[in-house]
Amino acid sequence: MRLILLGPPGAGKGTQASRLVAKYGIVQLSTGDMLRAAVKAGTEVGLKAKAVMDAGQLVSDDIVIGVVADRIVEADCAKGFILDGFPRTVPQAEALTSMLRSKGMKLDAVIELKVDEDALVRRMESRVAETQAAGGQVRADDNPESFKKRLTEYREKTAPLSNYYAGTGELRTVDGMLPIDQVSVEIATILGA
Repeated sequence: MRLILLGPPGAGKGTQASRLVAKYGIVQLSTGDMLRAAVKAGTEVGLKAKAVMDAGQLVSDDIVIGVVADRIVEADCAKGFILDGFPRTVPQAEALTSMLRSKGMKLDAVIELKVDEDALVRRMESRVAETQAAGGQVRADDNPESFKKRLTEYREKTAPLSNYYAGTGELRTVDGMLPIDQVSVEIATILGA
C-alpha cells in the first residue's frame, strides 16, 4: 500500500498516518528523516544532499527524488509506505510519478483531508492553550500569525497537488473536520479495508 496524505498543517495527517502505520504495518517516510539518514549513511545521493545543505541551500527535487527512490526499495517498505512531507509541489509530484513508474510501482491512493481553515486556526489556539495549561512546551511556530503563514504557503505551493492527483485519478477526499475516529473509518473505506 503506497499512500500520500495531503492537507494543510493541523488537518490531522500525522494522527491518521500513525493509525495507518499501526493498522497496515507500513512505514511512514519523512523526507527530512530520509535526507538525514542518507547523509549519515554516506550514500551517493546523501553526499550530494550534504554538499547542498552544507552550502546553506535547499536540496533540489532531483536529490529528494533520489533519496525517496533509494528508500522505498528497502525491506521495511515491502508492505508499503506513506510519504510524509513529499511531494510539496506539482513538479515534485510529476517526478515522483515518473520515478515510481520506472520501478514498476504506483500510488494506491492520495488522500486529502479537507478542512475549514478558520476552524484549524481555532483548533491550534485551543491546542496551545491546553498545552500551556498543562505546563507543556509550545512550539515556536504554534501561534496564530505563524500558523496563518504556514496555511498561506500550503495554499500557494501544495494545494495545487489536489488538481494534479485528481487528474491522475488517484485523489480521494475525506472530511477532515469529522471526529478523528470517523476520519479513520472514511480512510479505511477508501482503502477497501
